[in-house]
Order: sequence, then C-alpha cells, then structure tokens
Amino acid sequence: MKTVILAGGYGTRIGEESKYRPKPMVEIGGMPILWHIMKLYSHYGFNEFIICAGYKQHMIKEWFADYFLHTSDITFDYTRGNNEIVVHSKSVEPWKVTVIDTGMDTQTGGRIKRIRDYVGDETFMLTYGDAVGDLDIQALVEFHRRHGRKGTMSMYNFGQAKGVVEVGKDGVINSFREKSNLDGDLINIGYMVFEPDLFDHIEDDSTVFEKGPLTALVDERELVGYIHNGFWQCMDTVREKESLERAWATGQAPWKVWVD
Repeated sequence: MKTVILAGGYGTRIGEESKYRPKPMVEIGGMPILWHIMKLYSHYGFNEFIICAGYKQHMIKEWFADYFLHTSDITFDYTRGNNEIVVHSKSVEPWKVTVIDTGMDTQTGGRIKRIRDYVGDETFMLTYGDAVGDLDIQALVEFHRRHGRKGTMSMYNFGQAKGVVEVGKDGVINSFREKSNLDGDLINIGYMVFEPDLFDHIEDDSTVFEKGPLTALVDERELVGYIHNGFWQCMDTVREKESLERAWATGQAPWKVWVD
C-alpha cells in the first residue's frame, strides 16, 4: 500500500526556517521531519511513498538523490585519473520514493488529485508532512478495512489545559473539577486511509481537501474516525520545532518507535 505525503506548502508560521527550505525538510535531530514520518510507516512495513511537493520542491528531490551517499561510507579514488567510488558500508532504507511537483499554489485537494495516476486503483494512505506521532499504522489500516468505508481519518484529543467549571442551565455553578482529556475536542491529525473513490470528490487545483472532499464523505456517511490515544505533535511554530528537538536530543521522542 502506498503512502501519500502532503509536502508542498509554504509553512510560513515556522518563521525563518521556511525561507530556506520547505517545512517537511525542517530538521529534527539532523534529519528532516519528513524522514521521521516515513520511518514510522516503514516500521510497520509500508515502504512506498508518493510525496506531493511544491514550494522549493527541488530541495526534496535533491535530498533523496543524495540520501544513499550521505548514509554510506565511501572512498573517492582519483589516483588513476578516474573518479572511482568504492562503497564500504551502507545504511539506507528499503524505500521507493516518488516526488511529484504538484505546483506552488495548488490547494491540498488539488495536490492529491495530481498524483492519482501514481496511486492507481488501490487503497492508499495519506498524511501531512509536518507532524509526528506514535500511531500504530497497521492497526489503522486494519480499522479502515474492518469498517469498509471510503475513508478513515485519525483523530486526537489534546485535552483541556485548565480546570473546568460546570454550570447548570440556570447559570448556577454546580462544581469545579480538574481537567480531563474527555473535555477537549477531537482534531484531524492526518494519518488517513482512503479508497481511490476519493479522487472523484476532488474537482481541481483550487479544491481544499479538508473542506470539499472530506465534507462530501461525511455527507455520504463514508468517513470513519480512528482515535489515537498516544503521542502526536505538529510542527507549526518555532516553539513546537524546538520542543520536538529537545525530545529527540534527550532520547525522549515518543514517535521513535523504530530501532536504529
């Protein structure tokens, strides 16, 4: 099963980082967050990726072009007048990666529409290129198959940050109580699974995936929600990026479910 990753946006909220590279290429622990996301899928045996690139898409292509070189021990031998390269050891992922330029200003739905031919007529996974989590991808796929709908969307509850005041209909305060994760709202965190019918719900480059196609599936009662109760964190701001960096540097990165 192929995994489609949306990686074409500008990422303006992350500040200076987005001036020099696309947000999925912003590094955590010396590796792009895109790599961290792919490592999770690969851990569960999903190794074929289609990356919907856009802003500074050449940087994503160049990174993968050099990946083998950067993860191997190599001798460059020019002593006989030739450029001979000897690979001594290599540490490379078993990945097949297709990077597609889906346009600079294409909306999320339009980016997905553009890679239809690369997905083919089969079930596929879809996620965003700016968040990490410790989701059980195999369990997600099994959940999708078990429900037999056109789409499955992973959801996460950040919980309530403060204590809660409960008020009756008459305006009288009934009680104070501590926060509970049940008080928060469920949000879409990506890590989705779709049948190829999804493409028929996307009109063109101007289609916003989160509005048109997902709303249509909801209206058809063809979208189910998979609730993730573990770790998840997006990287929208510099503060969030620094938080993920600290977690990785201290060996406390919950999303690192793979073994080196």
